[in-house]
Amino acid sequence: MSAPTPSATAFAPASASNVGPGFDILGFAVDGLGDRVTATRRDQPGVEIAEITGDGGRLPTDAAENTAGVAALELLQRAGVTKRGVQLHVAKGMSLGSGLGSSAASAVAAVVAVDAVLELRSDRATLLACALEGERLASGAIHADNVSPCLYGGFVLVRSNLPPDIVPLLVPPGLACAVVRPHVEVSTRIARQALPREITVERAVRQAANLGALVAALGSGDLELLRRALEDRIAEPRRTHLVPGFGAMKNAALAFGAIGCTLSGSGPSTLALAPSLEDAERIADAMVASLGDVGSDRLVSSVGARGARVVDDLSPD
Repeated sequence: MSAPTPSATAFAPASASNVGPGFDILGFAVDGLGDRVTATRRDQPGVEIAEITGDGGRLPTDAAENTAGVAALELLQRAGVTKRGVQLHVAKGMSLGSGLGSSAASAVAAVVAVDAVLELRSDRATLLACALEGERLASGAIHADNVSPCLYGGFVLVRSNLPPDIVPLLVPPGLACAVVRPHVEVSTRIARQALPREITVERAVRQAANLGALVAALGSGDLELLRRALEDRIAEPRRTHLVPGFGAMKNAALAFGAIGCTLSGSGPSTLALAPSLEDAERIADAMVASLGDVGSDRLVSSVGARGARVVDDLSPD
């Protein structure tokens, strides 16, 4: 009997990004959702995507047109692997266009799985750079505010995308989030097109002040300062029309004790920060109720969950 073909499965978590004033700068990993990619070693060079599940048949299986495939191809090229390759099985665990880093999770899970099965022992900076190439395919731009927390876990600040300069941030004990996703899809490309081409100096200064205050609040545990800082003067005003019920969700979250409420990524997921998981559960219920007949999904998580890792293909996340 021949030995089984070596394979490895990686799980990469969903992530909340932008986080108020941190457009393309702030992001954190969340529990409960994510993608799995199984990489199997093969003798043929390159990357083959054998199967994608959970996407409703919408994602391409051509590796050059898929975020997981592009990220895996980049890793093989950087590692100088030319005489062998991998076959990928991608299991989507979150909806496309959800604002929770779906494309980032596929790309990150792919590079972690490929690195493990081929025993490349790449450092995290290399894995990040390769996953960013997958994200570039999905959104048309390099931005690490989903990829980096997805890979590293925790709450991070992206000081630079190229070259990547990722700064881990402290998280106050108990800080939690409620995330509600109305059943609509928002294209990252379309959401980026909605952004203003120019902003005033006054608005830029206010945004920078809020960003600095938010980072200071996380480090000090000052939840009142965090509440005042969780204000986006640039992206949110231009994107909320893409999300039905955003205003109602935000009002409900604040009425039920949220520290603040904002879009996650480009939406439609709406993110509310809370002092505890118990508070986040109550806030999530209120946000869902505010949508009335609009269908939605809810998620409650601690802020700054674990990042991507190799898992047993049958184990829970």
